[in-house]
Amino acid sequence: MKLVARRLDVVEPSPTLAITAKANQLKASGLDVVGFGAGEPDFDTPTHIKDAAKKAMDQGKTKYTPVSGTVSLKEAIIRKFETENGLKYEKNQIIVGTGGKQVLYNFFMATLNPGDEVIIPAPYWVSYADIVRLAEGIPVIVATDISSGFKITADQLEKAITPKTKVFIFNSPSNPTGAAYTRSDVEALVKVLEPKDIITVSDDIYEKIIYDGLEFVNPAMISPKMKEKTFVVNGVSKAYSMTGWRIGYGAGNAEIVKNMDTMQGQSTSNASSISQAAAEAALTGDQTPVADMLKAFDKRRKLIVGLLREIPGFECRMPEGAFYAFPYISGVYETPGFKKLVAEKKESSYSKLFCDVLLDKYNVAAVPGIAFGDDKAIRLSYALGDKDIEKGVSRIKQMVEDLQK
Repeated sequence: MKLVARRLDVVEPSPTLAITAKANQLKASGLDVVGFGAGEPDFDTPTHIKDAAKKAMDQGKTKYTPVSGTVSLKEAIIRKFETENGLKYEKNQIIVGTGGKQVLYNFFMATLNPGDEVIIPAPYWVSYADIVRLAEGIPVIVATDISSGFKITADQLEKAITPKTKVFIFNSPSNPTGAAYTRSDVEALVKVLEPKDIITVSDDIYEKIIYDGLEFVNPAMISPKMKEKTFVVNGVSKAYSMTGWRIGYGAGNAEIVKNMDTMQGQSTSNASSISQAAAEAALTGDQTPVADMLKAFDKRRKLIVGLLREIPGFECRMPEGAFYAFPYISGVYETPGFKKLVAEKKESSYSKLFCDVLLDKYNVAAVPGIAFGDDKAIRLSYALGDKDIEKGVSRIKQMVEDLQK
């Protein structure tokens, strides 16, 4: 008797979670491990948000809520979209889930039929393709690279569209590259998308972590017609350092939201009532902590990129958003030491081999680029202190120097 459902044959465990778990195990054993793997801010959740959660508990708000979210949180989300993005939604167009990942999962489960194609620019967040496969869709991967700033062009998008295309995934700022699209970039994509019968999913989870005064723009903000064909996903995890609170939300077509509500009602039901109260405080309360975290991330961004650029064989662009560096390390693949490792380990993914050795011998956790669809790179989260960044990159540099021998 086969104990595992066939649908799991097409997916793999999240590599980012696996690497973080392994790094934490090594730390627990007493090793001095520098963890660049985790995709979460290292700051504590702001005090006023935690106070709102405590108040909710004290007031007895510990019961079931409507599956798609409390009325007051939906109202806060609606105000957020209107004031910050110029987008107007009604309550039946909003859904709250247990993290942005669940919102994305429910969206694809509620919209895809077997064989529907979903265009995903690479490098991509690790879960996009696997969620699409679980929903019996077909991921269509469109490669970008460092020369294009890791951004898909209008021409690439046009060529990827077929009669089976149902969804295009747009993520800016991006995990894993930190790339962010300008208004003109988005307008060029919208010119391709507007005439098509395609839904755009805009993953805006890093919306507030954007640098150098760059304007945040998603496809729904370009035109009313595009808004009707775009489903926006966002949440409080990254901007407010609330990853463990597990609150994400989505906005779009009311029929899609209704079907997502049905999916959620037969799986998790509502997100935590306490976390919803905290998320409401995050969206409506003092935004100073967000600005303070952004300043820290900006400083770390410049620090880590500067240090990575000093490593022979590394090429690293300055990310416009999020808190990840995505250096190309393919120059290291040509070193004598790395070629010897390839011969010994028989590992087909060079970025995975690099990261395995980096963690096992140099006590530094990073995520191989192959997990994001680009084997020439590794992803380093700079959501950690300056001293750890300096120590971790120093160890990476030492490994590269050792491989040159």
